Amino acid sequence: MTTSPLATPPVETPGHGLLSGKKVVVTAAAGTGIGFATARRALLEGGDVLVSDFHERRLGETVDKLAAEFPSQQVESVVCDVSSTEQVDALITGAAERLGRIDVLVNNAGLGGETPVVDMTDEQWDRVLDITLTSTFRATRAALRYFRSADHGGVLVNNASVLGWRAQHSQAHYAAAKAGVMALTRCSAIEAAEYGVRINAVAPSIARHAFLAKVTSEELLDRLAADEAYGRAAEVWEIAATIAMLASDYTTYLTGEVVSISSQRA
Repeated sequence: MTTSPLATPPVETPGHGLLSGKKVVVTAAAGTGIGFATARRALLEGGDVLVSDFHERRLGETVDKLAAEFPSQQVESVVCDVSSTEQVDALITGAAERLGRIDVLVNNAGLGGETPVVDMTDEQWDRVLDITLTSTFRATRAALRYFRSADHGGVLVNNASVLGWRAQHSQAHYAAAKAGVMALTRCSAIEAAEYGVRINAVAPSIARHAFLAKVTSEELLDRLAADEAYGRAAEVWEIAATIAMLASDYTTYLTGEVVSISSQRA
């Protein structure tokens, strides 16, 4: 098989001011994954950022790293366990206070794992659905309550997955949760329109990073990457750049949509 010219990841695209002056909140942003890349991209595009995560030490390290790279921009943080309605509500309230307002919320929190349905416990199912789907509902609800009373509109971008469409062995709980995120995106977007809020989602196929490697075998990641048309996984910045586009004023007529970030063959 001929190797695609796009098999080698491109150099990261520089910022173009897509989020200049915007106040952006990103959940589950500590570490090396899509959340961190999204927060960094928002700063690269000229925004100010508040990041949240349940892991206080890693969150602090994330803030320090972002602040060092973008010293002239505001970087804030709020520790938040997205399984708690109280903490999610406090996140939105705290973000609005610290940033002055919220323009963009990126719902990035999610939890996966590999367990066949026949071996899956209620607890495993409930945990993945709670962190991946219900947390997105909690944050969406809190954000819409904020925007309903604010004098400006806003944007929500949810992190779904191509598994919301595709079948994959041992991923029933995660796939069901991500399909739910897609449905939540479509339905909440209709309701949010009256508040001047757009809600869209991205559905990445595979983006390799350190956290994913902890919960997924290298063999599976290699096979999934090889199945992509480019023969490689996405770089996390490639996912983050699409999220930034959806959060920007370049997509003002787009709402209730799920954008697949994939070089999929099928």
